[in-house]
Amino acid sequence: MAEFPHPSHGIVLTHFIVSDDIERSRRFYTDVLGGETVRYGEPTYVALANSWIIINSGGGPTDDKPAVTLETPTERNRVSSFLNIRVADIEAVYAEWSAKGAEFLTPPKHHETEIRCYVRDPDGHLIEVGQTTLEESHD
Repeated sequence: MAEFPHPSHGIVLTHFIVSDDIERSRRFYTDVLGGETVRYGEPTYVALANSWIIINSGGGPTDDKPAVTLETPTERNRVSSFLNIRVADIEAVYAEWSAKGAEFLTPPKHHETEIRCYVRDPDGHLIEVGQTTLEESHD
């Protein structure tokens, strides 16, 4: 069972996404990508691999972010940040997640140092799925 991301020392990295339907997004990150729900509600926490996804509804400014509004992506093809998931076998992950309903933009494409493809979550957040093709170096 995954534990709530509360560090006893150091830091823990999480990825926060805004969702128009928290339960729908939770199911995508658990049922399709294989995460585990750690907390239900607002916010919802999903443990995914060695990180966490925090899913919450959007909203207007608060006292600690006085000019910031949180919302789902409004233009699906304009992105300033995305989740990057590195996998050991991209073809297997592509087949498994596609079978579970993930809709990839393209099949995995070979590039100079990696094979990668992209998928969107139900709210339109872009997710890169990649496999490194470089040999590991311990210089």
